[in-house]
Amino acid sequence: MARNSQLLHPQREPAALRPAATVLLLRDTPAGIEVLMTRRSLTASFAPGAYVFPGGGIDAADQAAHSQSTRRPTQSDLHLTQAIAAIRESFEELGVLLARHADGRWANTADIAALDRKAPFAAQCAERGLTLAADQVFVLAHWITDRDLPRRFDVPFLVARMPEGQTPVADEAEQFEPVWVRPADALARHKAGNFFIIFPTIRTLERLQAYATVDAVLAACASEQPLWTSCPRAGLKHGQDSRHMEHEPEFGELALVSPDGQIVHELAWQNDTPVPLLKNVLRLTAPNPGFMTGPGTNSYLIGDPATGYVAIDPGPDDAGHIERLWRACGGQIRHIVCTHSHPDHSPGARRLQALCAERPPILGLASSATARADSQFQPDRELADGERIVLQAAGHETHTLQVVHTPGHAANHLCLLLLEDGLLVSGDHILNGSTTVISPPDGEMQAYLDSLDKLADLCRQHGADFILPAHGHVLGDAPGAIAHLKAHRLKREAKVAAAMRALPNGNLDDWVPLAYDDVPERLWPVAKRSLQAHVDHIRSLGGFNV
Repeated sequence: MARNSQLLHPQREPAALRPAATVLLLRDTPAGIEVLMTRRSLTASFAPGAYVFPGGGIDAADQAAHSQSTRRPTQSDLHLTQAIAAIRESFEELGVLLARHADGRWANTADIAALDRKAPFAAQCAERGLTLAADQVFVLAHWITDRDLPRRFDVPFLVARMPEGQTPVADEAEQFEPVWVRPADALARHKAGNFFIIFPTIRTLERLQAYATVDAVLAACASEQPLWTSCPRAGLKHGQDSRHMEHEPEFGELALVSPDGQIVHELAWQNDTPVPLLKNVLRLTAPNPGFMTGPGTNSYLIGDPATGYVAIDPGPDDAGHIERLWRACGGQIRHIVCTHSHPDHSPGARRLQALCAERPPILGLASSATARADSQFQPDRELADGERIVLQAAGHETHTLQVVHTPGHAANHLCLLLLEDGLLVSGDHILNGSTTVISPPDGEMQAYLDSLDKLADLCRQHGADFILPAHGHVLGDAPGAIAHLKAHRLKREAKVAAAMRALPNGNLDDWVPLAYDDVPERLWPVAKRSLQAHVDHIRSLGGFNV
C-alpha cells in the first residue's frame, strides 16, 4: 500500500453501507427479453428521477419470514433474506406479488387487491395462505455503492420471472411510470437523453443484452453466486464524472490516487502536463500515441524536491516532451533509468541528461546482440538484478527502487519496484489494455513467463498492489493482474498448439488465422511476432517438430 504521507488528498471515511435488495422482473417477448423498470420520485434521496428496478432496504421482518417462504436447497440464509426483501419491495412499490397458494397457483389480482401495501407484508400473505416464492428469485450480481456517495448500499441484483396475469401498478409515492423495456432500448433511450439511468443499471442492462430468453438468464444464475461483484470508482474525464468497474482500465489508477473514492483525478490522456499519482510519483505521457504505443509512452518521475528524482523511460527523443519532463521536477534528476532499449523508451535519455546541470547517469542494461537496429542502447552504468536505487535527504522520507531483471519482451528489459509504496514500474513487460509483443530473437517466451513469476513473487513479498505500465493507466491488484496475464498467455499458446496440430505442415501465415481468430486481421502482422515466440517455445518443450 502507498504510504499515507504520499497520498495526494486527505482521506475521509466513506458512508456506512446499508443492506438492500433489487429485483429484475423479466418476461419473454417475440423481440427478446423485457425487464420491468420504474421511475423514482424526483424528491427521492437516492437517484431521484432515475429509472430503476424495484427494490429497497432489507429489514428484520424479511429475515423473520424465512418460514413463510419456499427456498432452493442451495439457497443460503442470506440469499433467502435478500429474496424475501425483493419480493416485499416489488409488491410495495409495484403491486407485483411473487407468492403462491398451497396448491401451487400464483397469487392473482384478487390476492393483490386484498393486501395493503403499507401494512406488514409477510403476515398478510400468511393470512391468505400465500407462501413467498423465494425459490424463484436468483442472484444475478452484487453491487456496492460507490465510495464517494453520501448514501451507500450493499445490494444484490436479483432476477425472477414475472408472474403471469399480474399487472404492475406504481405506488405513486416512491415509484412512478412502470414500463416494460428491452435492455437495448433502455440503453438507447438513455443515450438519447430521455430515459435517465444510473451506472449500475447501465452496466446490468449491458450484461442482460447477452441473453435471448428468461430461461437463459436463470440458468446462468444457477450457481448461486453473483455473475459479477462491483464497487465502482469514479474520476473525471475532461471535467465530467466517469465511473468504472474493477475490470476496466481506469479502475486501478483511481484506487491508487483516491482510495477513499473522492472524484478528484483526471483520467483523460494529456501530454502537456504531468499527472501526479502520489506526492512522490509523477507521470508524463509522451506525444507518441499509436497502434503500438496506445496513448503514448509513460515517463515516470519518482522522488520529491528534497531527495531529487529518478526519471524512468524518458521516451522518444522528442524535445518538447523531454523539456516538460525536466521542468516537472525542476531539473532535480539524480538518475535516468531506461527499462529497455526500444525506440519509444530510451532515445530521449541523452537529451534529458544534457538538460540537467549535474548530468545524472543513465542507467539500465545494454542492448544485446539480438536487438533490432533501432533498439541500440548503451547506459553509462549497467544495473544489477536486485540492486537498489535510494533517494534520501536528512529529515525527509526515503524512496527506494529495487531493480528487477525481466527478460522476455526484450533481453535487456528490467522493472523497478518502489518498495515503500508497493508500486511496480513495469515498462513494457506488463501493459494496461493490451498484451506486450514478444518478438524473437530479442524477445523469448519462456523468459517472459519466468519473469512474470518472478514479479508475482516480488509483489507478494513486498506487498506491491499497483503496477505502473509504460502504456496505459495504473493497474491495481498487481498479483491478480500478473496471474491473469500469464493465464492469457498460456491460453494463447494452447490455441497456437491447436493450430499447429490442425496444420502440421503449415507456417505462421497459416497458423495466425486460427490462433488469433479473436484479433482483428489488421493486427495479424504484429501478432505473428508473438506467434513465432509461442511456436519457438512449444518446440523448445519438445512439441511439434515440424
